[in-house]
Amino acid sequence: MNYQLSYIIATFNRLPFLKLTLGRLIAELQPGEEIVVVDGNSTDGSKEYLQQLFDEGNIQQFISEPDQNQAHAWNKAMLMARGEIIKKIIDDDVFCYTAIRKCKDFMIGHPEVDAVISNDLSSSVADHTQIQKLSRLPQFEKWKNGLVPSFTFGDVHLLIRKSSLALVGLYNTAFVMMDWEYSLRISYAKANIAYFTGYNALSVAHPETVSSSKNHQFIAEQGRRGSVFYEYEGDGAGISAWSKLKIAAGKRLKPVAAAGEQTAAHTAENIASIYSYYYNYLADLNNAQESTFLFKT
Repeated sequence: MNYQLSYIIATFNRLPFLKLTLGRLIAELQPGEEIVVVDGNSTDGSKEYLQQLFDEGNIQQFISEPDQNQAHAWNKAMLMARGEIIKKIIDDDVFCYTAIRKCKDFMIGHPEVDAVISNDLSSSVADHTQIQKLSRLPQFEKWKNGLVPSFTFGDVHLLIRKSSLALVGLYNTAFVMMDWEYSLRISYAKANIAYFTGYNALSVAHPETVSSSKNHQFIAEQGRRGSVFYEYEGDGAGISAWSKLKIAAGKRLKPVAAAGEQTAAHTAENIASIYSYYYNYLADLNNAQESTFLFKT
């Protein structure tokens, strides 16, 4: 079968989030689309859950085996993808599939475009009604106009053409903040990036987002090397800020998670309610505004 769009997921021991994300994605799946899941040999029931979905034909590709790190898992998924366009689906974030299909349709209609990014939203399960609107549009415009050789963006809202992997490559498995390095590489390689002024994703912070024990010195050194290699001038989104944002979110939420000794069922119920709020907010926001695509012609 020929697929236009591959949704790829790399996961490890995050069954409550995985069930929410896959439940919605499976319900939204359309002809010409596939779901590819790479599980890192989970021990929390994720592997069995995914195997059942695969056996029932609800997901099109699935493997479960140990990974070296997150980048290794995502690289496997990208190589497995059979679609012309690849969309990364992070198991604990929120996505607007209507907006994603707008981005996909734009790329199908503009074969010269290698990748599409969009505005982003950010929130924390500790205070889920507080949602921050984020944009890298000014940085994109500077890059598009040749004023800077590279810029950064989150891959939560990235769609990439599979054939363009020959130009930009896969994730660098040596980088802790792999998406930071990948965005610099894509822009530095002069890939044709289009910017969607709508929102196709909402980033969610919670205690399991990252480990707070990351080696800050190692991350800082990676940031220095990446900035030099990609001639990144810095614009407030350097690797230190990238890691601090994610790690701080995890640290901030740990006392919340520890308080009260909630049962697993109650926690799952709360998570489902919070994510339902996010999905509705994201859909309503996109429906309330006109969005367009900006790119090099």
